[in-house]
Amino acid sequence: MASVTLASITKKFGDTIAVDNVSIDVADGEFMVLLGPSGCGKSTLLRMIAGLEDPTSGDVFIGTHRVNDLLPKERDVAMVFQSYALYPHKTVQANIEFPLKVRGVSAADRAKQAKDAAELLELTDYLKRKPGQLSGGQRQRVALARAIVRQPAVFCMDEPLSNLDAKLRGETRAELVALHQRLKTTFVYVTHDQVEAMTMGSRIAVMSKGVLQQIGTPQEVYAKPATTFVATFLGTPPMNIFPAGSLEPGTMLVGVRPEHLTIAADGGVEATVVLVEQLGHEIHVVCALSNGTKVIVRRPADDDNLPQDGNVVHLEAWAHRRHHFDPDTGIRVDTE
Repeated sequence: MASVTLASITKKFGDTIAVDNVSIDVADGEFMVLLGPSGCGKSTLLRMIAGLEDPTSGDVFIGTHRVNDLLPKERDVAMVFQSYALYPHKTVQANIEFPLKVRGVSAADRAKQAKDAAELLELTDYLKRKPGQLSGGQRQRVALARAIVRQPAVFCMDEPLSNLDAKLRGETRAELVALHQRLKTTFVYVTHDQVEAMTMGSRIAVMSKGVLQQIGTPQEVYAKPATTFVATFLGTPPMNIFPAGSLEPGTMLVGVRPEHLTIAADGGVEATVVLVEQLGHEIHVVCALSNGTKVIVRRPADDDNLPQDGNVVHLEAWAHRRHHFDPDTGIRVDTE
């Protein structure tokens, strides 16, 4: 096992800055999630840890060793890709054994370690099949098993669940968390899915346009977002951002989670209902403020007193659940 340290990492592709002066310390045995939209630099950062990209400036440490000049095979890192990257002509067992074969491990030892990894991931019954005979979830587990047999210091995972359907993603999320707990190895996991980040990560590093916006536990990032970007990216539905002076006096933007916004008889902010979404377990009432800003109120599924499209309503926000942001920079301003 090993920690991972990214010290002032910048990566440029020509004039484009993909990663802009990012520093992150991943503790030994931690499950760190790099979260952000497509093009934010998270996969580039992961590839620099694995040695598949070189930083333009800054240093990458695995444990206490600076690894900038080491080849990927010398870094003791296992990479799991979104596309599985399995050999279609090889059996599951041969795919799992392949990293060991490259290292010159004996056939008997390779077979034993492959079977141990397969048992860990419930693949024992599929060892003689080829990838084309497996489901997407099974293929992803084969890719994980192939990484496990290497016994790396660090697992790097680049959106490994994005090709799976919703039900299978949920099941595989739980399997990955359990796997991390069993292996107690350092995981660095890239995703654009904030549900994956919230449910899997020990900590989350949120990125936007190559810049690290915030790092913290899922609860910290959700409860105290550092910027309006983090506030509106994390959460389903996202945080509402009220224009300065609309919800309360002052020059600050005011953020309110949909669950902390209520429909009042009068007072508050006047808005027009534009959509009522029935989601089964809850109801989302989408409203438009006078300036066109859309906000969402989360209501319980059994609410019998719902407004209709076109109704004018009055919105109130819980006083102790308001978040304030600078209107120019979008950075959080703590008012207490």
